[in-house]
Amino acid sequence: MAAIASSEKEKKEYDEAVRLIKPRPRIWRNIFWAFVVGGLICMVGQFFLNFFLARGLSAAQAGAAASATLVFISALLTGIGVYDEVSWFGGAGGIVPITGFANSMVSPALEYRAEGLVFGVGSRLFTVAGPVLVWGIVTAWAAGILHYLFK
Repeated sequence: MAAIASSEKEKKEYDEAVRLIKPRPRIWRNIFWAFVVGGLICMVGQFFLNFFLARGLSAAQAGAAASATLVFISALLTGIGVYDEVSWFGGAGGIVPITGFANSMVSPALEYRAEGLVFGVGSRLFTVAGPVLVWGIVTAWAAGILHYLFK
């Protein structure tokens, strides 16, 4: 019985020591920079949308072109090692937009590029994004079937 009480006391002392040493997150700073970085990414996206609209594309075509441009730029920045720094600094502001999706596809592929194009880059390209794509495709297929049946 005394060993149990001693163990409980040690656990409480350990928990208190960890609480005192553990760094506290800078929540307001993180929120601010996530807002700034995410806002800048969206501002760049809006610039490309307006650019493509001014060139005569329809709204749907301009949206697709702007999205593809953002994906290309984020994949390129990931490849040269810049986007990871942006994501680290901006937190959710850098990983939530479509650019974060492109980053999540390119990063694992780059990590395994030494294994070759097929077994390295090709097999690891969809490590993170693969389940997202599969779920999206299956859900769209199921929604299409339901729409057809109940139309």
